[in-house]
Amino acid sequence: MLPAPNLDDRGFQDLVDDAKRLVQQRCPTWTDHNVSDPGVTLIEAVAQMVDQLIYRLNRVPDRNYIKFLELIGVELRPPAAARGSATFWLAAPQPQPVIVRAESRVATPRTDVSDPVTFSTLDELAIVPCSFSRAATQPVRGTPTDTTSTVGRGGFPAFSAAPTVGDALLIGLSDAVPSCAVLLRFDCTVSGRGVDPRNPPLIWEAWTDDGWVACDLGSDDTGGLNKPGDVVLHVPSSHRASVIARERAGWLRCRLIVAQPGQPTYVESPTILAVAAHTIGGTAATIHAEVVHSEVIGRSDGTPAQRFALQRRPVVASEAPLRLTALVGENAQEWTEVAHFAQSGPDDRHFRIDAYAGEVEFGPALRTADGALRRYGDVPPAGAILRLESYRTGGGQAGNVARGQVRVLKTSIPYVSRVENRDPAIGGADAETLADAKARGPLLLRSRGRAVTTADFEELARDAAPDAARVACIPEAGVVGGVRLLVVPHVAGDDLGRIERADLDPPWQILERISNHLDERRLVGTRLLVQPPDYVWLTAVVRLSARPRFDPAALRTEVLRALYRLYDPLSGGPDGTGWPFGRAVQAHEVNAILARIPGVDMSREVSVALFPAEADTGTRGAAVNRLELPATGLVYSFDHQVRVEP
Repeated sequence: MLPAPNLDDRGFQDLVDDAKRLVQQRCPTWTDHNVSDPGVTLIEAVAQMVDQLIYRLNRVPDRNYIKFLELIGVELRPPAAARGSATFWLAAPQPQPVIVRAESRVATPRTDVSDPVTFSTLDELAIVPCSFSRAATQPVRGTPTDTTSTVGRGGFPAFSAAPTVGDALLIGLSDAVPSCAVLLRFDCTVSGRGVDPRNPPLIWEAWTDDGWVACDLGSDDTGGLNKPGDVVLHVPSSHRASVIARERAGWLRCRLIVAQPGQPTYVESPTILAVAAHTIGGTAATIHAEVVHSEVIGRSDGTPAQRFALQRRPVVASEAPLRLTALVGENAQEWTEVAHFAQSGPDDRHFRIDAYAGEVEFGPALRTADGALRRYGDVPPAGAILRLESYRTGGGQAGNVARGQVRVLKTSIPYVSRVENRDPAIGGADAETLADAKARGPLLLRSRGRAVTTADFEELARDAAPDAARVACIPEAGVVGGVRLLVVPHVAGDDLGRIERADLDPPWQILERISNHLDERRLVGTRLLVQPPDYVWLTAVVRLSARPRFDPAALRTEVLRALYRLYDPLSGGPDGTGWPFGRAVQAHEVNAILARIPGVDMSREVSVALFPAEADTGTRGAAVNRLELPATGLVYSFDHQVRVEP
């Protein structure tokens, strides 16, 4: 039997004390509260009977308890679908656009122990062909100068004679290439002295309606524009053609930025001899769900509160309301999805989706106190054929796959040779369990849809974003009425459990959805900030000895896996539910997990040192035995190091 919380947790003495407090308020002249007083005896007799009633109430069977939850509107939360992206690589540059249609399917490979995880593209992707069109240079405080005439005729310097931060090399493409992967082929000479060819202080950007936006650098083997090679750029979806240096083109630029400490920069400008450009792929957003189109769900009998089961369940949330068509003879009626029927009038063609159960529900008819029948929403005419135009099904935590795992094309796409996900898919969550829903019921009764306490903010945020793995509400220090809501997304690590820092930032859609939902339910004067936690970077350096007949290399891997698991934001910490927000990190906790690993010789010296690291550079600080975290902080594992001695 699933555990159920008590409906009323007051006991006999609590009831007696409550009654005596009421006596003091309403009958102040009654001052004798000893057990010998007849009035107190009467209070205790009534309290004993009420205590027996509460005991029987708390023994209500699970079925009745679940029915109570249904009466107050509690439904099991459906699974959330992981979202990511997939890059489709062309077999060769094509002279015409290659279209990757919406709902094209890609998947992870099938293995001996797991089925493939399938994703669908959300929107149509056009892989637009391009070629080199123009070249220009722009000093940090000057206007662009067209240098196209020198390409292939001696070349031109990419930056100023004395390179300055902000100098830029501009490359114009024949057309804008939003969401595409572009290959720039440079012919350069070794003239950009002073720079480390493995780490040049350069950033590539693309022109958009909002100005210059950074591109994702796929690869660069030009050594900082110092040798012939290719640069692969993933252009943002907002790339637009514009007029720069009096020429219209799809502009990209390579800009010189401030060098980090220890990073050498240019003393002389590199020289560009020739440039060529081709589109070699494109990136589309994906979701771990499948779209079902034009499903006939049944025939209406004309009665209120009808429910129709879908063929696929559960239903994954969509950005826009679902549409349903009722076919009545030659006529077609359009019906709109709503979250509930509270605001629906008797003539409103509304329906709602029970996402977990996978059912379509129409509005009920209720009898009012005066005997009249009130309808909440219209009902399809008897005999009407009901068709749900489209819905998504799927989701679950299995969709949180690491980068590089999606590499199988399930839908054949001409001219596309392979696919890969350059970023992990995040946000997938399993459906709510019955036990969790039973525990949530009392919280729902207490909050009544209003965000007052920290628990209210957290519970309402989970309602708005089931794809958030963890939510914590922290009062803002020093700000009256200030509340900070910390959100951690579902994310998967590699084999060791390492997670990229950028992957822990929840998508802006999740933050916006939570913020809008809570903004309608917060108290007037409450200042709300929804953001990721303040991650504190930590490196654990461990030196230990292996027991006889244990492989040191395998033991090192196991220790690294244990370290990343200990500080995991989702499954780490002392109780395995994620490292607690604001909880300090101590070295002795590492010794505790080492003692549970077979092969670690705890009889010999075990050295554990904790080093905080800077978030921007990863530079290690001084060793500490205890690392304090702010109330909004969460530990992040950065490059743990383990040395195993035989």
